Order: sequence, then C-alpha cells, then structure tokens
Amino acid sequence: MKRARKKNAAPRFERKLPDERRLALIEATIECLKKFGHDGLSIRRISAQAEVSIGLINHHFPTKDELVAEAYRHFNSELVGYLQRAIAGFVGSPREQLRAFFDASFSPPNLDSDVLAVWVVFWGLYRHSKDIQRVQSETYHGYVDLLRGMLADLERDSGELRFNLRLAAIGLTALIDGLWLEWCLDPDNFEPAEAVQLCEAWVDRLVQSKRPTSTPSRDATRRQRQNQGKFC
Repeated sequence: MKRARKKNAAPRFERKLPDERRLALIEATIECLKKFGHDGLSIRRISAQAEVSIGLINHHFPTKDELVAEAYRHFNSELVGYLQRAIAGFVGSPREQLRAFFDASFSPPNLDSDVLAVWVVFWGLYRHSKDIQRVQSETYHGYVDLLRGMLADLERDSGELRFNLRLAAIGLTALIDGLWLEWCLDPDNFEPAEAVQLCEAWVDRLVQSKRPTSTPSRDATRRQRQNQGKFC
C-alpha cells in the first residue's frame, strides 16, 4: 500500500531555470579551482561540487573549455564589478577616486590566496585555449578602459595634457597587477597600505611629468632599434 505524501513535505530536489543552473555550474567550477587548483578542472569534481550529473553539465556546456572560459569571465567580472562599485557614485576629486580604487584593489576579496589559486589555473590555460584567450582579451581591455577613464578625469581636472592616456592605463594596470601578485605570493613582504602608497606615488609622478609631443609607432620603434644595431 502506497504511503500518502505529506502536504508540506519538501521536494527532493529544487528545479532551477537554465540560467540559474549555468551560473551554479560556473560557481561550482570556481570553487573546485580554489580547493584543488588545476585538478579542480575535473568534470567529476565539478559535478560533485554542484551536486548534479555529468550529463547535466554537458547539456549546458558542450565542452569543458566552454565551461572554464565562462568561469573565467564570471570570476573576472565579479572582481572588476567589486572595484566598479567601490567608485560608483564616488563624491570627490578624480585623485580621491583613484585612491578609493587602489584601496579596493588591495582589500578583500581581491587579496585572497584562493583568488590567486584560481588565477594561476586560468593563466596556465591561456597559451593553449582559444576560449580563454578570447575572454582574456575582452576582460583585460575592459579593466584598462576603466583605469583609462579615471586617468582621463584626472587629466581634465589638472587642466593640461600631461601624459599618454593609453600607455598610462597600461602602465598602471601592470603596477597594480605586479604588486597584487607579489603580496599574494608573500604577504609579509609589504602591507596592502604600502601597495596603495606606491600606486599613489606613481600617479603623482605621472601628473608631474610632461607629456611627449608624440608617441612613436611600433614600426618606427622597431626600425630605430634595427638602425642602432648596425652601429654596435
């Protein structure tokens, strides 16, 4: 004789919408990378973390590369989104806005050994994954454009053109990334506040410098190096 189901009994599983399921799989992938590093790319581990079948993962992501690329996109957008929220609606000078950006860059959730573990896996895949390369290109330019916009505000506030915005944004990106990596590898090397001070000193020097009348093209620079080599 069948037992009658209780009226208020909880369902055995929760049915999710496709977009919700995809997001859950992406987040499970990131958690696996935090826990297991490169071994976290295993579909079996990801399915266990998400508590779903491997077949369901294949349904939403036909290839593992596609799943990992989307995890990369989501992971990066979450961190950049945190930085954007830190300066959204900021009331203050462009210089103070940059300070808020630096403070956010060297604060949790960015300063986290688990975050570094995930980045290391993504970086390791870059050379051989076209999907990762495509997402990297999109996300990198988005980050540089964010910095470029703040530097443009700083330049306008100074009332004089003093530096090349494109190169300044690239240089500041490299400085922030380098300091972030150094801290994650050895937190005892310097304090996050000191990293902020280094970034601020870089910006102060940038504002004080004179902008070159023109920036040589890559071809011109290459020809110059070749000519120099002839007389060495």
